[in-house]
Amino acid sequence: MKKSALQKARAAYQPKLPIALTGPVKVVEGQPTQSVADQEAIERIFPNTYGLPEIRFEKNTNPTPGKPVNVGVILSGGQAPGGHNVICGIFDGIKRIHRDSRLFGFLMGPGGLVDHKYIELTAPIIDEYRNTGGFDIIGSGRTKLEKVDQFEKGLVILRELGITALVIIGGDDSNTNAAILAEYYKAHNTGIQVIGCPKTIDGDLKNDVIETSFGFDTATKVYSEVIGNIQRDCNSAKKYWHFIKLMGRSASHIALECALQTQPNICLISEEIEARNMSLADVVDYIAGIVAARAAEGNNFGTVLIPEGLIEFIPEIKRLIAELNELLGSHKNEVAAMDAEQLTAFILGNLSPENVATLKSLPEDVARQLMLDRDPHGNVQVSLIETEKLLSGLVAKKLKENPSFAANGGKFSPLHHFFGYEGRCADPSNFDADYCYSLGFNAAALINAGVTGYMSAIRNLVKPAVQWIPGGIPVTMMMNIERRNAEDKPVIQKALVRLDGAPFRKFSENREQWAQNTCYIYPGPIQYFGPAEVCDQPSMTLKYEHQSK
Repeated sequence: MKKSALQKARAAYQPKLPIALTGPVKVVEGQPTQSVADQEAIERIFPNTYGLPEIRFEKNTNPTPGKPVNVGVILSGGQAPGGHNVICGIFDGIKRIHRDSRLFGFLMGPGGLVDHKYIELTAPIIDEYRNTGGFDIIGSGRTKLEKVDQFEKGLVILRELGITALVIIGGDDSNTNAAILAEYYKAHNTGIQVIGCPKTIDGDLKNDVIETSFGFDTATKVYSEVIGNIQRDCNSAKKYWHFIKLMGRSASHIALECALQTQPNICLISEEIEARNMSLADVVDYIAGIVAARAAEGNNFGTVLIPEGLIEFIPEIKRLIAELNELLGSHKNEVAAMDAEQLTAFILGNLSPENVATLKSLPEDVARQLMLDRDPHGNVQVSLIETEKLLSGLVAKKLKENPSFAANGGKFSPLHHFFGYEGRCADPSNFDADYCYSLGFNAAALINAGVTGYMSAIRNLVKPAVQWIPGGIPVTMMMNIERRNAEDKPVIQKALVRLDGAPFRKFSENREQWAQNTCYIYPGPIQYFGPAEVCDQPSMTLKYEHQSK
């Protein structure tokens, strides 16, 4: 395989580890834990893996010889920079426990476990993927592990390969599945450990112990580079408004981080819009007001950052989506047999009058996507809804209704962008390369400690990597009960943007100045080589969160 000069140089990069993981470790147990909410319900569903203590690893001055272990690994869900380094960390970690340990990768996600499709990951394979982006070492998939027959089919191949531990690298849904699998295998005394690793560029898999999910740092730096490039062009041509939608299905962490890095004229935060009960018309008025104010100063240009999931947080549309989800989820069999025309008639005939009115007020293509375009889990596919075009179109209409706008020389020429896949498989930043390698190495330590139902956790991430604190938390600690497809389900609670948190406060203190003036920052591309203050810095979100503690 031919490699670029950068690929060759990155292959030689040695990720930094917390000092506690550089030799044998000992387990230090904390207090028993409980779920973040719905404690009785979660304990009832997870009787064998609930209430476990947090774990911290420290250097062991009196180690015992390790034994060979066979481990399986799964990449689950969407890609995130650094996934390969998690696998490299697992490999190196289990080889340090014992040189005869073996690692098997299940192909194309959880489906590979169920369908018995795998490869053994040997040193030559692992070495090809160190510090690289993507999930192509074994591929990923979105099969949900939630049925007994799936667990049993997986158990067959695990026993055939002598695998006694399984690491699932994924986001909140994937790690929820990991918790369910860990509970099943524990309840049936299979001897199979299940360990999770926190992956998602969306940044919504975190708490006081999981400080950030891997991939967030790299993805936001990639997006911020391109936003900076657009802003430089914007400030040069001085005639376009750029509406930029950013990936992040439910939470606005990506948009907020990119705003902190680039200082756009407008950044919408979904959680704030919901908290302030802003209607779609209110959002349009807010944007149009800033466009008009800048035009009055002779500035007919600007940038608007829009979270991918914004439409689900606008109150009247959120109510519509909730009723649609309940209606379609409780009539799955009937709906499956309908064509588009029949389904539309069924929906309009069964929705509340308020939500019918909301649906009919939307552009036809947006209404169709809300009704008809669903993912395999029944969710609205928000990434397919062109929110950036919806908003710019409504803003243009609003400005046309304002006679003083054109009379004062106002012009509004929008351009549209969606940044998503561009950031998911980038070569990991030094932070993500180090963090992911540490997560994998730490997962090997959790396996050696004999625990199950835990998530690999590395803390103190704003400090140099040698000062990071390795350990693990029970996945059940992060869970609550949510309504999914007309059923109550145990799931990991999503971490949304906190409006009382330091990152949002920093943004809100400065956004009026950014709106009125042109305060753009141009971050430039990710730097892999050079001084630590340029190459090894964590996200601004992490920095501000730690400064507030």
